[in-house]
Amino acid sequence: MRRTQSRAAARRTSRRSDRFDAARRRRIIGAMTARLDPEPQADDAAARGAPVLPSLARGTAVIRGKLKTLPSSPGVYRFVDKNGDVLYVGKARQLRHRVGSYAQVSRLTARLQRMVAQVADLEVITTHTEVEALLLESNLIKRYRPPFNVSLRDDKSFPYILVTGDHDWPEIVKYRGPRTRPGEYFGPFASAGAVNRTLNALERAFLLRSCSDAVFASRTRPCLKYQLKRCSAPCVARIAPADYADLVGEATAFLAGRSQEVSQRLAAAMQAASDAMEFESAARYRDRIRALAQIQAHQDVSLEAAGFEDADVIAAHREEGQICVQVFFFRGGRNNGNRAYFPRHDRSAAVPDVLAAFVGQFYDNKPPPKLVLLSHAVPEQALIAEALSVSAERKVRVTRPQRGAKRQVVARARDNARDALARRLAESASHRDLLDRLAEVFALDGPPRRVEVYDNSHIVGTNAIGAMIVVGPDGPMKQAYRKFNIKGAVTPGDDYAMMREVLTRRFSRAIKEDPDRDRGQWPDAVLIDGGQGQLNVAEEVFAELGVDDVALIAIAKGPDRDAGRERFFLTGRTSFRLPEQDPLLYFLQRLRDEAHRFAIGTHRARRSKAIGTSPLDEIAGVGARRKKALLLRFGSARAVARAGLKDLEAVDGISASVARAVYDHFHGER
Repeated sequence: MRRTQSRAAARRTSRRSDRFDAARRRRIIGAMTARLDPEPQADDAAARGAPVLPSLARGTAVIRGKLKTLPSSPGVYRFVDKNGDVLYVGKARQLRHRVGSYAQVSRLTARLQRMVAQVADLEVITTHTEVEALLLESNLIKRYRPPFNVSLRDDKSFPYILVTGDHDWPEIVKYRGPRTRPGEYFGPFASAGAVNRTLNALERAFLLRSCSDAVFASRTRPCLKYQLKRCSAPCVARIAPADYADLVGEATAFLAGRSQEVSQRLAAAMQAASDAMEFESAARYRDRIRALAQIQAHQDVSLEAAGFEDADVIAAHREEGQICVQVFFFRGGRNNGNRAYFPRHDRSAAVPDVLAAFVGQFYDNKPPPKLVLLSHAVPEQALIAEALSVSAERKVRVTRPQRGAKRQVVARARDNARDALARRLAESASHRDLLDRLAEVFALDGPPRRVEVYDNSHIVGTNAIGAMIVVGPDGPMKQAYRKFNIKGAVTPGDDYAMMREVLTRRFSRAIKEDPDRDRGQWPDAVLIDGGQGQLNVAEEVFAELGVDDVALIAIAKGPDRDAGRERFFLTGRTSFRLPEQDPLLYFLQRLRDEAHRFAIGTHRARRSKAIGTSPLDEIAGVGARRKKALLLRFGSARAVARAGLKDLEAVDGISASVARAVYDHFHGER
């Protein structure tokens, strides 16, 4: 075995120089993740001879059956349940050895035994190296979100500041998304607010334009920002190209971390202007220096004493079975903000394992800086650093500082993680108390773990939308929110028909996809915005579908739609009101308002999209020119629909065949 491993190591070493070509980097995507679990350790109950459950035996048999065909090369494995859902994704240096460890029941933890009991299939992907396996593992975890992995939901990209490079007069703008536009990017920033504050100060300090190229080209006189001394008005040549280029150079130097150099140069220019009795110029330099000082004053955590410029500080804190990970972004020696994350994980998972998994998934869709500082030593730290280096195509250091300024910065980040987790736990405790109270008042079997709230939005039946929000023990579950485009023939304003369609579609799908109700798709209670009529519709839908174990609650607005006077309707009970100062009433109002907000927002988005469309867009052969010709001739799409065939043929640019197509489209002869 040792000789085999030595030969494999030698082959890996010989391939090291060419194994990470550009095409492979594009396939791997992003960063990596460490395994949630180390090699399985002995479980006390199993070690004492606890009986093996039949389902666990079946899962073990599946794994042993697959071992015969597994290679000993590096790769990624996926455990799949009977429904085809991925239970767990892991990486391995030797697939056969790693997967085989799950068949040794006596060495598995209770959590891993629960996983193995659900295994119905095993899928593997071989890779050339263990680093590739780590990179691929991270990508698959973010794609499948397996329940037995640490899972980070981080769909939003971070904003950057872009100094454009595709125009003679560069602009400075907030930018989010792939870096496809030429120019220099600075960031990331933790939030859009941090970018906006920085941009506001930079406009005052360097007077660079922030308008689009189209606006820039159409200006004939300076805009208001010039009057406010936040732009040098290059659009109307109020500044020479060379002077504007100097401003661009100063701005990029400041954003790149050379802030002291820029400040000293401005201070010297202010002094020179003052000595020359040019007090207006000196005042302008003074204002620019103050703007730069404002940016620097926001740095509540400084890395200047730490001896480096670009770094991410990632610290974790655990309490009551939950872990918060706090990330601070430092670029050019400045703090670009921080953000708290609460990755999903097993309550028994160790902090280093969760932190290692977090690092991999966090950098799956964003480039890592040159230095990553961690609050804990994580498993396979050297391998993590190598994988990040491959992703960034440059060396990346991953370290846990033990002393000095770097350790102080990490300690500060960990304090922030502790505070954020304390706030979340307090909010969660209050939220759970409200769910307990909900169960008590509405006679539920127990505190609900999933509450679904429904609402509709439309304008006289047009662009009708149904919306569903979901709330769990820890608060809103926004990843479970759903919208329903009403598809059926609904009489304008018929809220009952809309509610019937939404509930029918929602629970028909739940019955089809989760008949055993073991995938977390079924609610314990359904809250409907409406009165007895909406409740009757929901009861009819549930009776037709055979759903008899989901509580139905309707909340109707009070007289004159006054908040605090809502009336509640339940199956088989007389309607009632809650006391106006009852915290449960406020809670249910917030749920209803959140559903209404989500429905209204979705409806407005659909309506805005519809505004830019026309029935003429649906006709094959009618492009922009012909559409314009028809509208100029008849005035509106409705008038085009009423036009006769001869009238259509008389329009310039409309041939007889196109006129026939337009006429048939509106008269049903298609």
